[in-house]
Amino acid sequence: MPDALKAILAAFGPLVPARFRGDVPVVPVVRLSGVIGAAMPLRPGLGIAGLAKLLERAFAVRNARAVALVINSPGGAPAQSHLIFRRVRQLAEEKKLPVLAFVEDVGASGGYMLACAADEIIADPFSIVGSIGVVSGGFGFEKLMDKIGIERRLYSSGERKAMLDPFLPEKPEDVKRLKAIQKDIHEQFIALVKARRGGKLNGADKTLFSGEFWTAQHAQELGLIDQIGELRATLRARYGEKVKLQLISPERGFFARRIPGLAALVSRQSAGQSAGLGAGLGAGLAAELISALEERAIWSRYGL
Repeated sequence: MPDALKAILAAFGPLVPARFRGDVPVVPVVRLSGVIGAAMPLRPGLGIAGLAKLLERAFAVRNARAVALVINSPGGAPAQSHLIFRRVRQLAEEKKLPVLAFVEDVGASGGYMLACAADEIIADPFSIVGSIGVVSGGFGFEKLMDKIGIERRLYSSGERKAMLDPFLPEKPEDVKRLKAIQKDIHEQFIALVKARRGGKLNGADKTLFSGEFWTAQHAQELGLIDQIGELRATLRARYGEKVKLQLISPERGFFARRIPGLAALVSRQSAGQSAGLGAGLGAGLAAELISALEERAIWSRYGL
């Protein structure tokens, strides 16, 4: 570097943003919080569609020494969990950057799959970690329908098209089919964890992959995480006191664009379709209520 340039940097370096200065280590931080795949108009969940650009921005930060993922998720949709996992790994390999996962309240099920995208997993002493398994849930309304006198009319083509319909009596063969699908997904989940954690795992498969979950200390003993700690202290110890933590936030835009579906409702209202808007909002609120209850049930599995 020419002496003149060195002199300029020495004089004006402190005024230059950290991300443009080679002497200040930068670690972009991406927060992955919420149920995975549970997307509703007013309750956006974690999904690859909403995170792809965010992750790309994080891995594109100048002078980045690593990328930090702050995870607080009880899991959710396995496909969305895996798509996010794959995108993180693709970017990490492309940019040659290490990835560090920091688990907050919970990194369980699909949330733990996200953590496995990191090269190291760090958790708070009170974090809940694990739940490497597959679960499905639903409701059965057939008795309620009989009680209030509602007849279910369902027309389908295909022997299994109406499988597990909540308004029809449950069939043993349908449950057997669902469990076979769950087993397949569980086996793939196990293979992913083994591939990422390798020789770090310290426990019998029957224990590790039973769907059980643990606090951080026990999870560390089992090799599910690497250490106990938190974001700021860990990164300062590793990259120095001057390390710059750069939170990568979603891009802001017009309010209606931030909430999928809202713009359409507003458009209908301005077109004079008040009755349609009211019906749409009513159905939307009912769907939001069910979504909120399902999300609450997922979090409550871990005492949260």
